[in-house]
Amino acid sequence: MGAQWKAKHKEVAANAKGKIFGKLSKEIMVAARNGADPAMNPRLRLAVEQAKKASMPRDTLERAIKKGAGLLDGGINFEKVTYEGFAPHRVPIIVECLTDNVNRTISSMRVLFRKGQLGASGSVAWDFDHLGMIEASPAKADADAELAAIEAGADDFEVDEDGEVLFYTAMADLDLVCRELPNQGFTVNSAKLGYRAKNPVALSDAEREEVEAFLEAMDSDDDVQHVYVGLA
Repeated sequence: MGAQWKAKHKEVAANAKGKIFGKLSKEIMVAARNGADPAMNPRLRLAVEQAKKASMPRDTLERAIKKGAGLLDGGINFEKVTYEGFAPHRVPIIVECLTDNVNRTISSMRVLFRKGQLGASGSVAWDFDHLGMIEASPAKADADAELAAIEAGADDFEVDEDGEVLFYTAMADLDLVCRELPNQGFTVNSAKLGYRAKNPVALSDAEREEVEAFLEAMDSDDDVQHVYVGLA
């Protein structure tokens, strides 16, 4: 939980697929500003791969690339804004948004943070490491996460209860490690720059449920792209 928080049972949540496609489209449009060719634009290539894994329709994907690259009329210019603060029980949180209306987004953040505390820039960022995050699945039974991390150049890794692996890298090494992991027996599912908590907070079950309800509400906002939380 010290990395990116994910809503439980997202695959069965109402309108979940549409929300996922919306967030992925924004990522693609922002990435495509630096070029519409994924082969020449590492950030776009990773966003496109993630969209394909989520089964985004091809026409939706291609339209997002063209919009971001300025090849279609009526393109939307999204701005990245980051908010910091605390969830209930003083759990640190960083929220990354992509928005076409900053005033609307900050108004939403003020409402969403009412059960926590919206902080100033830098109020909790010091308690997180900014690094590369790669979610990957073993492509073969004997895939070894520790060996893969060493060989691919990752700095650290975590394995969840389903056997999925989160590899951590230096920001500059993200693309390089992504390219090498398949050679080490892992399929890359997503890759991005994100935040990892240095001192995750441990809570009781009741407290944790309260924090998770707060995070679900935050994640459901259309402008929210990623939520990072210092929860053990």
